[in-house]
Order: sequence, then structure tokens, then C-alpha cells
Amino acid sequence: MTPSPTEAPDPKAAPPPALGIGMVGYAFMGAAHSQGWRTAGHVFDLPMRPVLAAVCGRDRTAVEAAAAKHGWAAAETDWRRLIERDDVQVVDVCTPGDSHAEIAIAALEAGKHVLCEKPLANSVGEAEAMVRAAEAARTRGQLAMVGFNYRRVPAISYARKLIAAGRLGTLRHVRVTYLQDWLADPAAPLTWRLDRERAGSGALGDLGAHIVDLAQFLAGEPIAGVSALSETFVRERPVLSGASAGLSGAAGSAYGPVTVDDAAVFTGRLASGALASFEATRMAAGRKNALRLEINGERGSLAFDLERLNELSFHDHDEPAATAGFRRILVTEPEHPYLEAWWPPGHGLGYEHTFVHQARDLVVAVAAGTDPAPSFADGLQVQRVLAAVEESAAKNAVYTPVPPPAAPQA
Repeated sequence: MTPSPTEAPDPKAAPPPALGIGMVGYAFMGAAHSQGWRTAGHVFDLPMRPVLAAVCGRDRTAVEAAAAKHGWAAAETDWRRLIERDDVQVVDVCTPGDSHAEIAIAALEAGKHVLCEKPLANSVGEAEAMVRAAEAARTRGQLAMVGFNYRRVPAISYARKLIAAGRLGTLRHVRVTYLQDWLADPAAPLTWRLDRERAGSGALGDLGAHIVDLAQFLAGEPIAGVSALSETFVRERPVLSGASAGLSGAAGSAYGPVTVDDAAVFTGRLASGALASFEATRMAAGRKNALRLEINGERGSLAFDLERLNELSFHDHDEPAATAGFRRILVTEPEHPYLEAWWPPGHGLGYEHTFVHQARDLVVAVAAGTDPAPSFADGLQVQRVLAAVEESAAKNAVYTPVPPPAAPQA
């Protein structure tokens, strides 16, 4: 627990043991994860102290610059060397999806804990191999977690508590949209996120993975089947000139094919029978990072908008009609998830804090030897839904069942 304002830390107390972090990848997600690892121990009273031991990337100059900028003690250009380091106990995988399985499995087999960015892999087969490696590593004491950071928004975590407590009753509808516009311009360059070999899919895997995970997390049950459509609106783009920067980069004069979807829309049915709808696009002009969700149950409804991420809208349908309606909950109280260690009530958090909370949760799990969430099995379940969406879209929206999660082994 975080000391109360009247309790001063004991200066004679031994510092918590170090937990060495090694990260593969240093761009957009690498910067966000660095912020999380660097900050978590300064905010939360952790049982272990994250130490930024080494970061890895193929370009020596670029990775050394990233190490200096984000506070990593060393830089590597070969991820295998990073895994071999004695000062690394956790390997954080922030690379494109085509290398997730190889790096994560090698790290687990080398006795490291693993955090892997979403989506877990580029295919169901790779995700299944990662789950098998994680299950084998668990018997040796190593833990594996997939990085669905939006679970760590305090308002979303609190929404899950309300739903689990029965405040909405039996669920009837789940609707989630994730809209961006960074590809709306047809002159935007052909980055790795538009290459199926590297990214696996487009808006579906990039944004759809998040909203599928959130739907299943909040509802507390899996998606049983989907009916989907997808489209690639711009089929050729300028080839990237030089390295990418964030989500984009400089366009060259040559053109190459876009091999992923620009947008996907799908409906689904949860295992309980509740209906769900999803939309993921990177072509919604004017929408920068618009993740919105609403859940309706027999006793009430919840709504959330990432652009107002410190707020949750809640309707209690048991209230008298004369006074009933959606009310705004400002999720900044110390009783809300993660907020006991942050600022006074009313002082909001932002996107970056989800990665601090993610780091905090994994450190606590490693120290306690408990299974972190979301697990690689959770990531596999998302991958199965994404595969069903692609299969359905290829068949012009034919309803496609999603294989149910495997039952836990006794």
C-alpha cells in the first residue's frame, strides 16, 4: 500500500529488489512502455523496483539515441543478446507482430518473464504456440502478459467492477467503435502497418484487437461468433522514404500495394446471447483516437469515451423515471482503480498513465508469483475473434463461429 500522507517512509528500510527490464523495440510503443517502466516505481509503492536495463533495435545509432532519451542503461542491436543478459528478468516485446512469437517464446524458454504488445501475434497458429510456451514457462515460475493497455484506464477498470457487481444486470448490448484518421490522406506513406507480412492485418488488428478485448473484458465472457465486412479504400500508397516516425513518415516517389484492411465493421454474439457491434477504421476524417463504448443491460447502462477518459457515464434503470438518466461519474477518487497513488480528486490522468498501470500490475504479479491479466490465453482468444472476422468478411459477412476458449486444465 502507498504510505498515507502522515506516514514517512522508513529511511533505514531496505530498498525493494531490482527487476531488470529489457525491451525490444523503441518507437511509438517503445516510448510509451519506457514511460510506464520509468514512472511506475516513483508513483506506486512496489514490491520490486523496475530497472531499465537495456533496449534493443536494429539501428545502432537510433537505438542508442532512444536509450539516452528514455533512460535505458544499455542498447543492444540483437534481441537474442538482450535475452541472454543476466541483468534482464522481464522481456518487453514492442516490435511489429511478425516477430512477437519468435521473441516471446525464446524469452520464456530462457527463463524470462514476458510482456508482449497487442495483438499477441499475426495468426492463430503463432498465438497458440505462444500460449503453449507460456503454459510451460508457468511451471518454471515465469509469467507472460499481453499489453492491452486500455484495460488500465481507471474508468474502464471501474466499469468492469460495476458490471461484475451486477449493476447492469443481464447484458443485452455491447457496442464499441475505434476511429482514427491518420490514413485518410491517400498520400500517406506505406509504413509497416500497411504490410500484411509484418502487421498481420490493418485496422482490424491494430484497433479491432483493442475493442474486441475490451468487449470481452467488460462483459466477462467471450464472443461466440461474428458477421463482418472489411475494405481497403486506398490500395496503393507512396513507399516510405527513410524511417517511420510514430504512425507516419516521409513519402517517396515510388508506390507499393497496401495489403491490409483500412476498415472493418462486424456484429457479434456473446456467449450469453448478448448482441455486440464493432467498428474499427483508420479512415474516419477528423477522428484522431476516438474509442467509444456503451453497454446496455436489463438494469442499466454504461458509456465511455476515450477523449474524456476520466469520466464514465452510468444510468441506473432502477431509479424512478422522474429522476432517472445518465449521470457523469468523475473517476478520480482514491477509491477508484489505480488512483490511490495519484493526484487529489478531480486531477485527471491521461493516455500515458495506462502504461504506468500496466507496468505496476506486472511487477506486482511477478513479486507475488500470481498470474497477470490479460494472459497470453486472453490474447489468443482475441486472435481467434480477429481470424473469424477475416473469414466472415472474405465470405461477404457469413456468420462465423469463434472457437471457445479452452477449459482450464485441472
